[in-house]
Amino acid sequence: MNIKIGRNDPCWCGSGKKYKKCHLQFDEKISHFENMGHIVPEHSIIKTPQQIEGIRESAKINIAVLDAVAEKIREGMTTQEIDNIVYNKTVELGGIPAPLNYNDFPKSVCTSINEVVCHGIPSENVILKDGDIINVDVSTIYNGYFSDSSRMFCIGNVSEEKKRLVKVTKECVEIGLEKVKPWTFLGDMGQAVHEHALKNGYSVVREIGGHGVGLEFHEDPWVSYVSKAGEEMLLVPGMIFTIEPMVNMGTDRVFVDKNDNWTIYTADKQPSAQWEIMVLVTEDGHEVLAY
Repeated sequence: MNIKIGRNDPCWCGSGKKYKKCHLQFDEKISHFENMGHIVPEHSIIKTPQQIEGIRESAKINIAVLDAVAEKIREGMTTQEIDNIVYNKTVELGGIPAPLNYNDFPKSVCTSINEVVCHGIPSENVILKDGDIINVDVSTIYNGYFSDSSRMFCIGNVSEEKKRLVKVTKECVEIGLEKVKPWTFLGDMGQAVHEHALKNGYSVVREIGGHGVGLEFHEDPWVSYVSKAGEEMLLVPGMIFTIEPMVNMGTDRVFVDKNDNWTIYTADKQPSAQWEIMVLVTEDGHEVLAY
């Protein structure tokens, strides 16, 4: 719950200005949407300019780490080798891999191949083969600020069906991004993502979504990609969240590996693809912080 602030009190954003000269009109606009019955963001998930700058610096490392993976990923490589690249590059740049020991996750990155939807655990025993598609999901802590993005990689001679899945999934992210504007809704983005996937004959995972990020690894809001336009949380300048739909070639149903309690597979063992970007809502649109 947001605490009521006097007009002449310092603004909640930390600018040092009086509330009436800073965020009063902003909050009144949010209250208008709330009074109409919409879900609105708490102050705690609206980032200040100083926080945004710190998150932006973290995101630069996240991108550099994914670039390092892109340079070296190849057929015959183990997913543990990918983990080594991520750990070493992150530390070299002054960061900390956010997944490492997060809720007992044992590695520095998630590596999800073919029918693995997400949270694949790197291993010396998992070797990239000709024809594989893999999602490499990197998350970084730098000076206490979090960033998060992932990319798909096609290994060797990938089938046209898998290539198309990877391509359409990226299109879903790009089409969703076009809907990210202040004073619209998360559902506007979610519906655009879902419709593009369905139009191409694919399904979108319902149980797992995106999330706010920046001051913590996972923050509010939870982000659905099967939502409806005009619904879900109001988007306002200063919000940062991920767009990361998991698009399946077959059913949208998934299950968790009971042996590790992390790895999530498609129920029908058909391939899945995911791209993840981290986006900031700005005064006039959006800014992609990590991709």
